[in-house]
This record gives sequence, C-alpha cells and structure tokens, in this order.
Amino acid sequence: MQLGFYFDQTRCIGCYTCAIACKDWYDLPAESINYLRIREIEYGKFPDLSLTYLVSSCNHCADPPCVKVCPTNAILKREKDGIVIINQDQCLGKNNCEAKCLKVCPWNIPQFSSEDNAKMQKCNFCLKRLEKGQQPICVEACLMYALDAGPIDELREKYGDNFKAVGFKYSEKLKPSIIFKSKPKNLE
Repeated sequence: MQLGFYFDQTRCIGCYTCAIACKDWYDLPAESINYLRIREIEYGKFPDLSLTYLVSSCNHCADPPCVKVCPTNAILKREKDGIVIINQDQCLGKNNCEAKCLKVCPWNIPQFSSEDNAKMQKCNFCLKRLEKGQQPICVEACLMYALDAGPIDELREKYGDNFKAVGFKYSEKLKPSIIFKSKPKNLE
C-alpha cells in the first residue's frame, strides 16, 4: 500500500489554515521551517488574470531520490504504507552533511531549521495521528475541503488519476504520491 495526498486546486483559497495547523501541531518556529508550503501562482494577461495556489509537502514518492542519496540511511521509505520518514538520530545534521537529500528533491521538501547543526526535517504524514486513525492535520484543518489523504489507489478511484496542476512538475521516474484537481490554465 502507498499512502498519498489529493489536492483540489479549484477549492484552495490560500487561507494558509493547513500550513498554520501543521506548524502548530509540530510546534515549529514561525520563521524557521515549514513541512507544508503554499505557493501563490499568478498567470494570464490583462484583463484575463488569474491567481491559484499550490500546496506542497512531502510527496512520499514511490521511488524517493532522497532515500537513495542519504549517506547514513537516515531517510527511509516504510514498506507497510510508503511513507518517507527521517530518523533524526541517524541524520548527520546540516554542519556535517552535504544535504544531498535536499538537492535531489525536485520540490525542495527536506529542510534544515536555523539551529546550529539542525537535523533534516519534512512532512511525515502525521504518523502519530495516522496511528490513531486520524487524517494528517493539514487535511483535517482545511476549511475548503481542498485536501484529502489515504491510500493512493483509493484516492485515484475517488478523484481520478490527474498528476497535473498549475505550478507542479510531475516526475514519471519518482512517481510522487499525489493526485490533483487542477485549476484550468487557459488564460496564457
């Protein structure tokens, strides 16, 4: 089984509730690190302009490049659910590592906080919540129901098999575990 995310770009209003809920749940410093990021994307030509949002966190790829390049095997993909996690005890920290995992991720998801020799961090699919049968905090917090999470096969059955969204570049090689409902981008 592979867990993944669904994001409905047509519903997201850029309220940042999902990102704030994530920071609050993990007690992350406001200015430091974000497990979930929201990007504003403007496109079109006057007078036909449009604004859309792209929510991104770890895509828990089917073939994650970060796992392959970690020199200490601190990043691993769980067999039972496909979630990519970081073992903080094995991570060398930013002062002792070349951060290959960050450099190889096409979405720049792994990150270090500003602390001295901070350990690599990223979305872990809210493992503690998952173990209790709960959704990731970002999904639960979304006021517009633009996010969902679960087994990727079930998400595809429910929402379709669209890997395209405004501002997202899909990788056939890595196979990110995400499905989209994309905002139409016909204003170019």
